[in-house]
Amino acid sequence: MSRLYALATILIALLTPTLLALLGVRLLMSVPYLALAYRLPNFPADPYGFTLEDRLRYAPYAVQFLVNGAPPAFLADLTFADGALLFNPREVQHMVDVQQVTGAALLALALLSALSALGAALLARSPEGRAALRRGLRGGALLTWALLAALVTYIFLDWDHFFDAFHDLFFAEGTWRFLMSDTLIRLFPIRFWQDAALILGGFCTLGALLIYLAAQRWTRHSLKR
Repeated sequence: MSRLYALATILIALLTPTLLALLGVRLLMSVPYLALAYRLPNFPADPYGFTLEDRLRYAPYAVQFLVNGAPPAFLADLTFADGALLFNPREVQHMVDVQQVTGAALLALALLSALSALGAALLARSPEGRAALRRGLRGGALLTWALLAALVTYIFLDWDHFFDAFHDLFFAEGTWRFLMSDTLIRLFPIRFWQDAALILGGFCTLGALLIYLAAQRWTRHSLKR
């Protein structure tokens, strides 16, 4: 039985950073975040003429497409006021690829959250299980910080390599590169992704801190009892 609890501790520790990252990504993939992102200090203007209002009008279509499972025509049929296509065929195809990755991530978030809740409920039924749960949460918080430290170092040393490697991991080579005049780049310049990475890192850091403090407080309370 002790081996089972040890395995549970390891699984909880591994799931903690995974769930924090997936939850953070889901929160970023929202219209409220777009409204914040475009208003961050020194966010670059579009050299081809998109205003803040234009970005806030067009960018939500991309987010809605990703999270709602809409067909490609949802984006392919969008046009500017003059009748020109909002997204060209290459952009639409890339968004279809991103939608597939997004769907898998959201499914993983739902399944892992459900399994974690079930596992926590089962562990909470015994003193040994609760102790394993507390150890797993503390370990998960520490693992989250360690992974973030390594990732931040990587990003600061070579953002371009990180950005390229991330895209090459999920998408076929060349399918995610666009002209600076394409709508996707005008809506989501490099600065957008840099800010998103920083905010996601901050969310995971704070989430891990709250988890660690909660586990520590739970441990102290258990010892007093």
